[in-house]
Amino acid sequence: MQKPSTIQLRDDTIGTTKRRPDHGCLFAVASEQHGLFTAAQAKACGFGSDLVAHTTRSGRFVRIHRGVYRLRDYPSSPEEAIAAAWLAVGKEHAVVSHESALELLGLGDVIADRIHLTVPRAQRYVRPPAGTILHTTIRPLEDEEVVVRGGIRLTDAPRAILDAAEDGTEPAQIAQAVREAVARGLVTPSGLAAAARARGRRVRRVADDALEQAERRAAAR
Repeated sequence: MQKPSTIQLRDDTIGTTKRRPDHGCLFAVASEQHGLFTAAQAKACGFGSDLVAHTTRSGRFVRIHRGVYRLRDYPSSPEEAIAAAWLAVGKEHAVVSHESALELLGLGDVIADRIHLTVPRAQRYVRPPAGTILHTTIRPLEDEEVVVRGGIRLTDAPRAILDAAEDGTEPAQIAQAVREAVARGLVTPSGLAAAARARGRRVRRVADDALEQAERRAAAR
């Protein structure tokens, strides 16, 4: 049976068969990533580098970072900049973390001046986009330490709170994040206290103070 010509075409210049550009495929990918996609994802949907470059010049694609693009007409979102940085560093190994993870989780009201990402130590030579700070970790994150929000992988509430505290986020902001996380069931006081004990003395003190404040407020209601 003859294969439908809408699926593949023959490139006689190199003697190979390749996919036709699949706009539905690319839209499906981008719609799960705030309208963004990588060059590799575009290629998987049949958009080779030449076609991506041509479509970018025509204005239908917008280049955000090296290898990261946006569908021009896709509605923008507040999380778009974080998602773009995460894709640029590599969604396979990077996670949004620290204050940026708190922002995506809706904990506290800190406004991060940079986008925070965490990668394995082996990926420490990756060049992040401007305005992004790259943290490294020797120990791979456990599955339960990573959640997905809006298609973006990020650290869960306990890890984000403790990472931010260790990075120097104001204790008042940490206390607010803890109160909100406890109220929403994203952390348990005992679980956060246990995780804090694996950190330095300053982080343990900030976490203990935040938990004490949360307990006092709950008791006063």
